[in-house]
Amino acid sequence: MSLIKRQNLADLALKFLQFQVLNNAASYYTSKSYANDLRQFFSHVTFSKPFFRISKKTIELEYLGIFSTLSENPLQNWSETQLLEWVRKAQSSWAHLSLASRNRKASCLKSFLNWLHKEGHIQKNLSSLVQAPRVPIKLPNFLSVDECFSLIKYLTSKTNHEDLESLEKLVLVLLLYGGGLRVSEACDLKWKNIELSKSRVLILGKGGKERWGPLPQLCITYIKKMPRSSNYLFGDNALSTRKAYDWVRNAGKEAGLIRPLSPHALRHSFATHILTSGADLRVIQELLGHNSLNATQKYTHLSVDQLAHKLENFHPLAQKKKE
Repeated sequence: MSLIKRQNLADLALKFLQFQVLNNAASYYTSKSYANDLRQFFSHVTFSKPFFRISKKTIELEYLGIFSTLSENPLQNWSETQLLEWVRKAQSSWAHLSLASRNRKASCLKSFLNWLHKEGHIQKNLSSLVQAPRVPIKLPNFLSVDECFSLIKYLTSKTNHEDLESLEKLVLVLLLYGGGLRVSEACDLKWKNIELSKSRVLILGKGGKERWGPLPQLCITYIKKMPRSSNYLFGDNALSTRKAYDWVRNAGKEAGLIRPLSPHALRHSFATHILTSGADLRVIQELLGHNSLNATQKYTHLSVDQLAHKLENFHPLAQKKKE
């Protein structure tokens, strides 16, 4: 196996991550996941692990551990055959993970290998040799209308002017369920993007894409009660998504909901409830900020009772029976 003097593979990985941000407009959370996947991949290559430090503005590379001499550094002198072996070894070590995690890690490696080929760092495009497991569509948890009303009623009863956090929790839930925002979109909201007079908000979605979203009157009512003393809706800085998850999960417990509650369950409930009320799937696609209709298809899970009701009212045979 001949080794060719190449650029350090970890340095190339850093350039790949920077390319994802600058050229593909990858979000902070996508970049963070990819960086973590590549860090785990490199742990199978050498005892000295590259570490990608991610912030919302920069991506930097550090090394944990001490490399031996440069000539013995496997990240400096490597072949395409070795690279493929490392990929397969990493994938084998991920066999115990969920299908979704393995699929994401495989997608990360395929993107990295494809970028290496396009940039001329490898002659063969090895990405086609990486197998990504098929992930069955898994419908996330969603609430009934009554459960959503119970949650909002509980949070409203806990809200008072002396306790800012209780007001923030209510506004967060209203943005997720009332506006269908992703948790990251809600956490990053700035006052300048909220137009209360027009009942709408400018949302910065995945890939830096912007969209206008309508806000229900109840959400506007409580947003008006929020202190406007900083750029962000939830304070001096963007609200931590981890804190937002905790707020929503604890609110669900305190409100007496049986199943665990998450921010995405509220967004999913938003889509489900307006769909079952008669909204067009294309409208829901725009409201949710999905790039393709395929991503919105999973929200078409009407219950058996709802389907039976529609069948009874609209199918020709059902109409014939009534006559």
